[in-house]
Amino acid sequence: MRRQTTSFKELMLENKKQLLNDPEALAKIEERLDERSSKSTEQDKSYTK
Repeated sequence: MRRQTTSFKELMLENKKQLLNDPEALAKIEERLDERSSKSTEQDKSYTK
């Protein structure tokens, strides 16, 4: 029996659908984005001093 292959694009779309239907996952992603943006802002300030 042949194994069914799924394209990368199909996997990405499926993952996106699952994430959009999972409020906890979205909240975690938002937290991580906020942390990264605050870190980059802090680094930008240290470069301008």
